[in-house]
Amino acid sequence: MPTLRPQQYESGTGESGTGTDSTTEPLAGELIAGLAAPAPFISPKFFYDPLGSRLFSAITELDEYYLTRTEAAIVASNHDAIAAAAGGPGCTLIDLGAGDCEKASRLFGALQPRQYVAVDISEQFLSESLARLAERHPSLPMTAIGADFSRSLALPDSVSRSQRLFFYPGSSIGNFSRGDALAFLRRLRGQLDSGGGLLIGIDLAKDKATLEAAYDDALGVTAAFNLNALRNANRIAGTDFEIADWRHRAFFDDAESRVEIYVEARRPVAVRWPGGGRSFAEGERIHTENSHKYRLDDFDRMLRAAGFFVQQSWTDPRQWFAVVLARPAG
Repeated sequence: MPTLRPQQYESGTGESGTGTDSTTEPLAGELIAGLAAPAPFISPKFFYDPLGSRLFSAITELDEYYLTRTEAAIVASNHDAIAAAAGGPGCTLIDLGAGDCEKASRLFGALQPRQYVAVDISEQFLSESLARLAERHPSLPMTAIGADFSRSLALPDSVSRSQRLFFYPGSSIGNFSRGDALAFLRRLRGQLDSGGGLLIGIDLAKDKATLEAAYDDALGVTAAFNLNALRNANRIAGTDFEIADWRHRAFFDDAESRVEIYVEARRPVAVRWPGGGRSFAEGERIHTENSHKYRLDDFDRMLRAAGFFVQQSWTDPRQWFAVVLARPAG
């Protein structure tokens, strides 16, 4: 990546999915293993190539997709209280799944971080976003890390360990199964000292119609975002998906309190990849994402099991979304 001063750009130690053979080979194997599984799946991280990242930015502007604007309103209404609860100026702000970096940048004025670390699997999109952000905040040291932080997160030595504040907005924690979410939170806890913290957004349980509309909008932007995972699989793993053979499906499973998202075969199709392939019947699905919805007391119990305690939480008037500040326990 290019280097600008005083900003710092570093290629991360994880897998980016956008770069060289050393990063794409393990991702290709992961994709093929998922497609060959008895219940085929593609991890949601494969949404996020440069096009997918731009499509997700468009999703956040949709009328149906209440999550981003509701979270933004919570932060805007409470950013001074959030900054005060987070310990005031001087944190190292680590933005997980940073994307276009806009959500974190809205907190810069109140938090006054001494360092901003943006982490995302789409390294090219992240680099471009951080370069634009650096022009607006030239005195703030910034680091870009292209990494698959869903599996591990090895931060470089340049990232201070003191007063780290992990920022994980957008209810992205909902993409994990509950067991994997707990393991992920425990990994974050292991990277914090006693002065650290986690500022996390969670989507709260609500009516089925609202939830399903948020993941199947009338314009079809979410459908394009979902189907782009197939295009990305073609690029990374050498599959030969024809996008026109597939459609987007999303529905709410009340028993599991989650929205489930799939791509579904419109007709019988055969998909090939290097060394193998698979046939799909009409109507057969490939799972691409879950989005779990929480109740605050349930999420509080998960945080305590991960070694955190809830210092404070903020919600909107409809109780649709929550922003939670958690601290290391003990």
